[in-house]
Amino acid sequence: MADELAWWQRGVIYQVYPRSFQDSDGDGVGDLNGVSSRLDYLQWLGVDAVWLSPIFPSPMKDFGYDVSDYTGVEPVFGTLYDFDRLLEDVHRRGMKLLLDFVPNHTSDRHPWFLDARSSRTSPKRDWYIWRDPRADGSPPNNWLSIFGGPGWTLDPPTGQFYYHSFLKEQPELNWRNPAVREAMFGVMRFWLGRGVDGFRIDVLHRVMKDAEFRDNPANPAFSPGMPPHQQYLGTYNSDLPEVHEVVAGMRRVTDEFPDRMLVGEIYLPVERLVVYYGEAGGGVHLPFNFQLIGLAWDARTVAAAVERYEGLLPAHGWPNWVLGNHDKPRVVTRIGPAQARVAAVLLFTLRGTPTLYYGDELGMPDVPIPPDRVQDPYEKNVPGLGLGRDPCRTPLPWDATANAGFTTGHPWLPIGDDFAARNVAAQRDNPGSMLTLHRRLITLRRDDPALLAGSYDPHAAGDDWFAFLRRYGDRRVFVALNFGSRPRRVEVPAGGRVLLSTHPARAGEAVRGPIEVGGDEGMVVELAPG
Repeated sequence: MADELAWWQRGVIYQVYPRSFQDSDGDGVGDLNGVSSRLDYLQWLGVDAVWLSPIFPSPMKDFGYDVSDYTGVEPVFGTLYDFDRLLEDVHRRGMKLLLDFVPNHTSDRHPWFLDARSSRTSPKRDWYIWRDPRADGSPPNNWLSIFGGPGWTLDPPTGQFYYHSFLKEQPELNWRNPAVREAMFGVMRFWLGRGVDGFRIDVLHRVMKDAEFRDNPANPAFSPGMPPHQQYLGTYNSDLPEVHEVVAGMRRVTDEFPDRMLVGEIYLPVERLVVYYGEAGGGVHLPFNFQLIGLAWDARTVAAAVERYEGLLPAHGWPNWVLGNHDKPRVVTRIGPAQARVAAVLLFTLRGTPTLYYGDELGMPDVPIPPDRVQDPYEKNVPGLGLGRDPCRTPLPWDATANAGFTTGHPWLPIGDDFAARNVAAQRDNPGSMLTLHRRLITLRRDDPALLAGSYDPHAAGDDWFAFLRRYGDRRVFVALNFGSRPRRVEVPAGGRVLLSTHPARAGEAVRGPIEVGGDEGMVVELAPG
C-alpha cells in the first residue's frame, strides 16, 4: 500500500504566510521572490508541498482574504511572472505548490461587486447576497459577523443590505447562482492549468446560506468573554446540506487535471467534518482536522479524540492533522516549549497527512504586538478577548543579523525578541534543537512504512501519558508520549530500540520490557517483527 499512496498522502504540507516568510525588496513585507530564495531550506527540511496563503490582488483589509482579482498577483508580493518562476522552482525540487482559494467572499473592490452594487437591475446583482430591510429598517435577520457586529451592511443608494460573514469589505458570493459557480470554477481552472497542484479552500463550510434567511437560534452555551458572534448557533449560515453540491463541483473541476488535490478549511465537530470527504470520496481530499489546535492538552483527551476520529473516518477518507495555522495561537504559546516537542512527535507519527505552520519547526512563540503596531482587523473590531491573529503571523527569523535576516527594511510586524537565539541558522546544526527534531521526524515518517502507511492501533493512556502502535505488515512502531513533567513507566508490546526521542541521547537505546519515558518526552520505538 505504501507504494500506492498519492503524493498528498505520503507528503508533509508546509504553510507559508507570504507576508512573513522572506522579504526580497526591502519593503518589510515578504514576497514571492523571497519564498523562491528560501526553497532550498524547505527542501532540506523535507517538506513535500508548500501552501501559500493568499497572494491575489487585494486592498488588504483582511490581508489577502479580500480578493479583488482572482487571476492576478498582488503587487506587494510580485508579479504573475514571479509566481510562474516560483512554481517552476518548487516543481524542480520535487515539491508541490498549493494556493489559497477564497470562494466564500470577494473584496468590495472586486469588479463583480462594484457592478452588483451599481443598481438593483445589474446583471451581477444576484452574484451576491442582497436582502431588503425589515419593516423597521433593521437588518434582514440576526446573522452576525465573525469580526464583530451585524453580518449585514446597508447599501444606501440601492436600499438593500448585503451579507458578509467577516468585514463589510468582504461581501459574500451567492453560490446558489449557477453563473457564480461557473465563474469560480473558471478561476480554479486558470490556476490548475498554470500548473498549481491544488488548493486550500477558505471557510468551505460557509459558502451556502439558508434560502429562507431564517434567524439563527440562540447558543445555550454562550457566556460573556466568548467571541460575540457565538451568541447564536450557525444553523442557517454554515454547513448547510447544499454545500456538498458545491464541494462535489469543485472536486470535479480538480479531477479534470491529473494528480491534483483539495484541502478544506472546515471548523466543525468531527462527525460533521468527515462528511466533507464526500460520497465515495467525491469531496475534498483532506478536510482539515483542527482538533489538536482546540483540544485541551491532556493525554486522555487527545487519545480519545484520535480514536474517535479514526472511528468516524469513512473507508475512503485519509486522515490529516494540524498543530497550527495563521488564525490560532502558536503551539509553543498554547502548551509550552517542552510539550511542543512532544506535540511534534505526535503530529508526525499519527496516521495521515501532517500540516506544519511556518516557524513551528523553530518553536516560535506568539510575539506580543504593541497597540500601535496592531494590523489584524479582528483585534481592532473585537479587542480585549485575545482574538487577534498578528502574534502568530510575525516574520520568520532566519539568522541573528538585523531584522533576523527577514528584511533590510522595517518589518510589517515585530520580530520576536528572542530571534538572536531562535532562528534557522542557530538551530540548523544543533542536534538538540526543535528544527533538528522536526527534520528527523519528517525523514522518519517518509522512510518508515509503518508511519507512512500503517494502521493506527491505540495501546493505552494514563493521566499524563499516551501510547499507540503503528503497524505495516510485520513492521511495528511504538510511540509513547509523556504529557507531564515526571517520568512514566510504560509497558511496551515487545523488545526493540529507540528510533527517535525528544531527548536525543536516547536514540539507539535498546528496549527490553517496560520503558521509562522521561518527563516531557516523546519517543518512537522500533519493535521486533511480530
